[in-house]
Amino acid sequence: MKFGVVIFPSKKIQDFANSFRKRYDSNYALIPPHITLRSAFTATEEEIKDIAQKIGEIARSFEPVTITITKFSSFTPVNNVIYLKVEPSEKLEKLHTELKLNFESDQEYNFVPHITIGQKLSDDEHSDVFGSLRMDKVSFTESADRIHLLYQLENGSWTVYETFRLGKE
Repeated sequence: MKFGVVIFPSKKIQDFANSFRKRYDSNYALIPPHITLRSAFTATEEEIKDIAQKIGEIARSFEPVTITITKFSSFTPVNNVIYLKVEPSEKLEKLHTELKLNFESDQEYNFVPHITIGQKLSDDEHSDVFGSLRMDKVSFTESADRIHLLYQLENGSWTVYETFRLGKE
């Protein structure tokens, strides 16, 4: 099975992101807006029990993290992804690093905290959409006190396997 670890932002941020995702993100119906902490990996049902236990230990060793979103950004020219930029913070970086160090990691890209709002766009569509969005002001700040271990269903959608509170038993 495929698994991943994410932070889901508040409903307010999810609603804001979804107002764009429904038009520009081909994965809109498969997963809610999220910040990926550990990209998709494969594990058996036996392995995931140990992995979930370790994620729980990691989560308890961290206090809630502050999520600050300041603007729209893009991964172009690497790929035509448009996202809400989550300002890097020491806590968020440490949480990602701790997850990466404790599990074999073959992550394709460096960790750039973000919430995807558009992907698989043509060059022209990306240029038009990003050209207008990057002028918009965005300002959200909130505390995230949970991380979620997700698994992928047969239809390609993702659902929560287990939720872990940061800093709590």
